[in-house]
Amino acid sequence: MALVIAGQVCVMRLPLGALASLEAALDEPSLVALVERFEQSRISSADVLALLRAGLRGGGADFDPARLDHAEIEGGPMAAARAAAELIARAFVAPGA
Repeated sequence: MALVIAGQVCVMRLPLGALASLEAALDEPSLVALVERFEQSRISSADVLALLRAGLRGGGADFDPARLDHAEIEGGPMAAARAAAELIARAFVAPGA
């Protein structure tokens, strides 16, 4: 999936390494705990940023994830939150489903 950040189209995805980084960043002990966190709507703006950073790294985007805090995201915070939700959902969908 893609998100426009600072006028640049950035491809994001969450391969296993990115999910492991996300677990560590959010201090969750497992993938199950990570999914439960989002299913139970226990998500903060910091969680959204962590998810987007992991997705940028996992997607090999040509955008420095460290710049995300101050970057303009097309569509604003709501677009960022929707992208984060879609990103985590896509990570757990079986290929071809």
